[in-house]
Amino acid sequence: MIRASSIINSEVTPADTITLPYEDRYRRRIMMRSDKGLNFLLDLPKTTELTNGINLVLDDGRHIRVIAAKENLIKISAKDLRHLLEITWHIGNRHLACEIKDNHLLIKYDYVILDMLEKLGANVEKLESPFNPHGGAYGFGRTHSHDH
Repeated sequence: MIRASSIINSEVTPADTITLPYEDRYRRRIMMRSDKGLNFLLDLPKTTELTNGINLVLDDGRHIRVIAAKENLIKISAKDLRHLLEITWHIGNRHLACEIKDNHLLIKYDYVILDMLEKLGANVEKLESPFNPHGGAYGFGRTHSHDH
């Protein structure tokens, strides 16, 4: 069985790619299938976010590049900075993963949230793009453990 037991940032031309949505890019140990059909075991020492562009290194030295899949997103902008901050508060209050850009936010498409944003007066646009949300204050963008 072929294993990938390390990851590196590298300019090495990969032998293959693996295209994964956001939810599938936080892993430690799982069977995976590359875009060209290579089956391999991802076997990392700890749970790791597989960020867009990172290379998984196979036991035989080949590299598999991680590609963030295009996903259905909502692009959110506002009439001014204060309005954008208010919208950001509502998104954070719902513990939604959010990608923060210079003048807008990106979240996963959800028709209920879209309705809320429209009622808040946000400018919204549905789009398809890779999703790379902010990791959180402690670098653990996917873990959530506190009492309310």
